[in-house]
Amino acid sequence: MKEVRFFFAPDAATAQELPADEATHALRVLRLKAGDEMMLMDGKGVFYRAEVTLAHAHHCQYVIRETLPQPRQWNGTVHLAIAPTKMMDRMEWLVEKAVEVGVDEISFLDCQFSERRQVKLPRIEKIAVAATKQSRKAWMPQLDEMTSFTDFIRQPRTCRKYIAHCYEEVARTYLFDELRQPSDIQDALVLVGPEGDFSIDEVRQAVAAGYQSVHLGSSRLRTETAGLSAVMMMHLSKN
Repeated sequence: MKEVRFFFAPDAATAQELPADEATHALRVLRLKAGDEMMLMDGKGVFYRAEVTLAHAHHCQYVIRETLPQPRQWNGTVHLAIAPTKMMDRMEWLVEKAVEVGVDEISFLDCQFSERRQVKLPRIEKIAVAATKQSRKAWMPQLDEMTSFTDFIRQPRTCRKYIAHCYEEVARTYLFDELRQPSDIQDALVLVGPEGDFSIDEVRQAVAAGYQSVHLGSSRLRTETAGLSAVMMMHLSKN
């Protein structure tokens, strides 16, 4: 049986044609033709079983045959805020794997010891879309522009907030143990710093703002590994 292909179409319910990038993939790579079946995902929790009605040049039109709302796969939200590495391919790897595991929001932090002060969000979004399709997730994560550390922690949030760091002089507990503690609040946010860690002043600033000081285990992890570990702990604690 021919495998049904998934395509990302944010306006699937109201549009009648695939977005340009998706149409190119459907027609030139997969060579879909009129009458072929495909699955559309809007990134907002709904899949659509659709049939190709026109496959010509750069246009792939369709008609929806069935609307399939998808159940949430975990309780609460999983939010990672991380300082990007100097080499962006490591952040791209993190985004891909975090989406595959399950994440609701990824924010990028500009910290005192950051090696990178800006990110190209359109590139990150393409990677997130590809990972969403590959892992068949019904929700696209929210991707946030880079924000200064101070501005980020000043934003009011009703969630369980943690800052992961390596300073022994600031009392820390194991993140997974904390996440497993019973709580009426299901949403969780973890901050992960750059290669040189947060500054100790940033850690103290976050603690003063209501963030809990945590560690990710006995090993010293690279930034992208720490970020993925935090996502996995948040995700597993909700299942």
